[in-house]
Amino acid sequence: MKYYFKEPEITIDFSKNISNTDTFYVWNKNQGYSELNTQFPKDEEIVSITPDTIKFRYDVNAVKKVPVKLKTKIQFAQGYDLLDSIQINPDSIKIIGPEILVSKIAFVETDSLRLKDIKTDIHTSVPLKMPKNKNGNLKFSAKNTNIKAQVDKFTEGHVKVPVSVINIPENITIKYFPKKVYVTYYTSLSNYNNIKETDFEIVCDYNDIKSSSEYLVPKIIKKPEKVKHVKLSQEHIEFIIIE
Repeated sequence: MKYYFKEPEITIDFSKNISNTDTFYVWNKNQGYSELNTQFPKDEEIVSITPDTIKFRYDVNAVKKVPVKLKTKIQFAQGYDLLDSIQINPDSIKIIGPEILVSKIAFVETDSLRLKDIKTDIHTSVPLKMPKNKNGNLKFSAKNTNIKAQVDKFTEGHVKVPVSVINIPENITIKYFPKKVYVTYYTSLSNYNNIKETDFEIVCDYNDIKSSSEYLVPKIIKKPEKVKHVKLSQEHIEFIIIE
């Protein structure tokens, strides 16, 4: 009668009464019947066992390091922007669990970080979106990641930079115009006075000239790390060939 209100619990000893395959431990009543009887009072006896066989799936635990992917939607106050890329710590986590589960995980994403009207440095913690772990078989080295970023007021800058032409054949001389073009860029106020003409390099490649073309195409091949949204004042450089 007492088991009507509360189901009995039994203990299965995996050191005995168990057989195993590559992926399962198997218990059946023929192996463990006598062991179960000892777990009940002497005046009680097991009459039948259903199901008569129980399978326990197992797998070798694996350790895998996966990157953390930051999901953000940050809106800066007018004239403000990031000085550098956002730092994530940790930028990866270790996952421990059955190989069959761990092998399917390529990365872990953060919850969406939504910030508005930002004009100061960012320091915050963001939860990680953990993979499904219904039976608790997976263990994670971290559940959150710390976000850090420097923010500064930005302004637009201009500098006039010389244009050079490369890969001109030895038997050809060219004249081109203009010899200098304006470069427009976006940089922080703290870096504004440090940006110089020599920080940029603009070239036109003679090999890129198409037949019957009357212009060269300037390209920026060098720029300082602390600038963004770099643009040239013009896309074409006129030239003539003097043979």
